[in-house]
Amino acid sequence: MSHTVNCPTCQTNVVWSAEQSPYRPFCSERCKLIDLGEWANEEKAIPGQPTVVASQPSGNDDDYDADGDYRQ
Repeated sequence: MSHTVNCPTCQTNVVWSAEQSPYRPFCSERCKLIDLGEWANEEKAIPGQPTVVASQPSGNDDDYDADGDYRQ
């Protein structure tokens, strides 16, 4: 017996199988890319507290080493 899920984008039934549904849980590459675009456009987000990013001293990227530490 095969397990089915609904495509998160279009709600089409998708068989949960690598052989039958290579884009699972999506029904197609199109639906997968639509979902990716929604995340990239920040139309979707995981709920939680905003993250505060510590500011770095101003300067160009040559002022930082490979680990992201500021060179003085």
